[in-house]
Amino acid sequence: MPLTPAYRADPKFPELGAEFYDPVAAADFPKTILRYRNDRAAQSVGLDTLTDEEWVRHFGRFEPLPDNLAPPLAQRYHGHQFRVYNPELGDGRGFLYAQLREAETNRLLDLGTKGSGETPWSRQGDGRLTLKGGVREVLATAMLEALGVPTSRSFSLIETGEALMRTDEPSPTRASVLVRLSHSHIRFGTFQRQAFFEKTAALETLVGHVIDHYYPHLDRAADKASALLGEVVQRMARLTARWMAAGFVHGVLNTDNMSITGESFDYGPYRFLPRNDPNFTAAYFDSAGLYAFGRQPEAVFWNLQQLAGCLSLVTATEPLVEALNGFGPAYRRELIAAMLDRLGLRPRSEEEDAGFVQAMFRAIAAGSEPLRWEPFFFDWFCADEERALAGPRAELYAQEGFEDFRRLLKTYEPDRPGRLGHPYFARREPEELLYDEIEAIWAPIAEADDWSVFEAKLAAIDSARRAWGLPPQQKV
Repeated sequence: MPLTPAYRADPKFPELGAEFYDPVAAADFPKTILRYRNDRAAQSVGLDTLTDEEWVRHFGRFEPLPDNLAPPLAQRYHGHQFRVYNPELGDGRGFLYAQLREAETNRLLDLGTKGSGETPWSRQGDGRLTLKGGVREVLATAMLEALGVPTSRSFSLIETGEALMRTDEPSPTRASVLVRLSHSHIRFGTFQRQAFFEKTAALETLVGHVIDHYYPHLDRAADKASALLGEVVQRMARLTARWMAAGFVHGVLNTDNMSITGESFDYGPYRFLPRNDPNFTAAYFDSAGLYAFGRQPEAVFWNLQQLAGCLSLVTATEPLVEALNGFGPAYRRELIAAMLDRLGLRPRSEEEDAGFVQAMFRAIAAGSEPLRWEPFFFDWFCADEERALAGPRAELYAQEGFEDFRRLLKTYEPDRPGRLGHPYFARREPEELLYDEIEAIWAPIAEADDWSVFEAKLAAIDSARRAWGLPPQQKV
């Protein structure tokens, strides 16, 4: 295997003990057809030099990586699903395949799977992932990374040659196995399981493990549990703000989908906003709008409260409440920063920035016709009024609802205005990832096994990422 020196195996999860996982084996798939490999992500962990054949052996057949986990581990956890507690959860169609160090930052990263077969936690499910579901997740993570959202990265997608039966899409349908690269797969629900069984020693072990490997600067904290919650609160405030600035609706903000490192992952039903609508939902089964776009901060805070409840078994309530109280101020601060980043502007004062962002939201909601979310940021990037007023939405921007926004925008300096020289900004329309386009990308795959539209879309998203000049992966 031609591994580079950047590959550094470091399997730490087994240190937690058998209470936290079950050794499992991957399904024996009829076929393994490589559909996507993320060489940029692979380079960051020293796996980019694998041949396609070797890639398939590891990420389709799951032969162990050198000095890594063998066998893979299905994690145990509980969770609230739409605020109803479920003690029957756990990795039901995935497992932790490997842990390794990121070359540039030395961060501990996970390679985890989705659709790799049944586990003890499958709950009568088949442990599989539809190919369409895999395609949708690859697209979601590419777009979110480009927009500066802390997210897992889709690492590999392999079609497996099985025909799956599903109730929410035409069946039988094609199957796949996805591998994602994440900072951690430890969830809020990992803590909830130990709290449910009142295993305080295991909770303390888990707190220590998370601090040792993800928040080592907290090692000397007098109260590690509340210090950890404080850090997670800050990270989740940042993540939520970045979702909102990206116009992203996760769809299923259950506690088992909340990562302890504040990274977005596991994309089932999701949507990017077609226009500013706080009541917009991503999941057809979210009839009450619990996880609607405008309620995402509320949902994340509720989940943080459940994590605090778990930690109350090992520390006092008062410092946990104090940590939770930091969410609101942190979210407001992070939302302002995220919106300024989206427009490519340098911050001014806290008061001025807050007023400007309020004017920005009013402008997005104004006008005689609905304004699509992404074009607003594209048109006004780096405060280029001339470009915005020469574009396809010039008539809308000339309306009264944009007066305050345009007046305040003149007081801001662009951040790295040279970015406007990228060919991306010579276009009339930005890259978006709306529902209809995802369906249009899937159609030629389903009908003719034509992957060219999918591949072209990924290339276009990557071009936008480079044009925006955001870090290739927001660090958590």
